[in-house]
Amino acid sequence: MQEAALFRSKTYHAIRSFFHERNYLEVDTPILSTTVIPESTIENFATRFRNPFLPSRDLYLLPSPEIYMKQLLAMGFGSIYQISHCFRNSEQLGRIHNIEFSMLEYYSVGFDEQDSILLTEDLFRALKVPKRLQPPFKRMSVAEAMKRYAGFDLEKTQRRSLLKQEALRLGLSVPDEPESWEETFNRIFLTFVEPNLPQEKPLVLYDYPRRIECLAQATGAYRKRWELYGMGMELANCYYEETDEEKIEAYYRDEYARLIQNRGVSGGVIADVDPSLAKTFARIGKVSGVALGLDRLLMGMMGRSSLEGVILFPLSAILSAGNGNL
Repeated sequence: MQEAALFRSKTYHAIRSFFHERNYLEVDTPILSTTVIPESTIENFATRFRNPFLPSRDLYLLPSPEIYMKQLLAMGFGSIYQISHCFRNSEQLGRIHNIEFSMLEYYSVGFDEQDSILLTEDLFRALKVPKRLQPPFKRMSVAEAMKRYAGFDLEKTQRRSLLKQEALRLGLSVPDEPESWEETFNRIFLTFVEPNLPQEKPLVLYDYPRRIECLAQATGAYRKRWELYGMGMELANCYYEETDEEKIEAYYRDEYARLIQNRGVSGGVIADVDPSLAKTFARIGKVSGVALGLDRLLMGMMGRSSLEGVILFPLSAILSAGNGNL
């Protein structure tokens, strides 16, 4: 445990030095919030604020510091970064998952998503990552990956019925009840694409389908978004951030509706959202944001096969030791 803590400390120092040299401001925002950015695929942890002089209300542990960092960008803070703890409920526990995890999030003013690839490569060089994580990163579009590993043309399957046909051809079970295009895409991607991505070098998977809702700008059928894979794991996610107020409002509205629908079926927390933040987010200007999972990066840098050798007191280890008090 001490070795892991020491390695993490040295890596954090190197990260801070890297961004300090490039005039990024380190910020420290709350992990509790009264509202969240709606994401129908993420369930939030909720807690209750109580005070003898104020009304009680729900607060939420954030899955990312994005909601606060974008407000700082809109206030003119310039390029910023943060190392924070993030939380996601109803997720796996195990070798590469923990419901509380460490994230490096950095927003680069004046950058697009392509600039952020180069910046992230420079970061990896500065951290002196092992050979299997060293830049330059390979690059592959999502459409190319679908063609190579699932055998169909993504551009010709933009209708849900056509994508479902491909899923059935691949032998996947698709529910009788209608599911969204995105849900069917994820079935195919997680079964046939992600497990087969090359692992000998880091890979940037770019041009995600427009039909996968997120706050990344879109052109044509794709979004200006990439994800970084290394050693068989997703390590980072990047957006060229959306700044069109109407599109951000539409995202809030549509994702909140999906969130209510999903929670209505599965139960769980329906976190409060604040659509008025669309006006704030629209003021951030040309910005690219990257969220990098530090625990997985450290796992790769240390040559470990599990997060239990990287995170101090992971929940999976606590529960398996019988200390969960369940």
